[in-house]
Amino acid sequence: MERKKELKMQYKEMPIKAGVYKIQNKQNGKCFVGSTPNLKTLNGVKFMLRNANHTNKQLQEEWLAQGEEQFEITVLEELKKSEDPLANPKKELELLEEKWLEQLKPYGENGYNIQK
Repeated sequence: MERKKELKMQYKEMPIKAGVYKIQNKQNGKCFVGSTPNLKTLNGVKFMLRNANHTNKQLQEEWLAQGEEQFEITVLEELKKSEDPLANPKKELELLEEKWLEQLKPYGENGYNIQK
C-alpha cells in the first residue's frame, strides 16, 4: 500500500510538460498536428479516437475505418520553460504549433488540419 502511495506522489510531482504532437496515418501518410498544455493527456486523445469523440471528423473516420494500429502518435517538440516571468505559455504553445503546421503543412491531401 505504501508503494502505491509513493508512486502516486511521484506522478503528481512530475513536472507538467506542454508540447506539440503529431498523429500520423501510416497507410496514406496524412497527419494531424495538435498541441496540448499537458503532454500526459495524449492518452486522452487516443481515448477520444477509440470512442469516436475526436473533434476532427476526417481523422476520426479514418481511425475507425483503418484501425488504431495504422496510426502513430509522436511528440514533435516540448515547450521549453521560460525564465521570463512575463512569458505567456499559452501564446508560446500556439507559436510552437504554428511553427510545426508551417513546417509539415498537414492540410488537404497531406493531412487532417484545416488551414486558417
